[in-house]
Amino acid sequence: MKTESEDACPVCGGVKESGETTFTSELGFGVVVIRHVPATVCHQCGADWLSDPVAAQVESIVDDARRKRSEVEVVAFSGRT
Repeated sequence: MKTESEDACPVCGGVKESGETTFTSELGFGVVVIRHVPATVCHQCGADWLSDPVAAQVESIVDDARRKRSEVEVVAFSGRT
């Protein structure tokens, strides 16, 4: 069971809730934008956190764009592995 402090944002003290975020990564030669990434998001300040499995998938998407040397890549998170 979660305690009240586990639901509190460490940045502002607001309430953290399940939601979505947009992740961006600057590659030096281009940028990757991943939309609709599942995250825990602070309702008050908008700070967000990714679970380890989601972060691994995001990293895979960024690595793929880096290999392709994409100048701009915008994708929707699909939960792929």
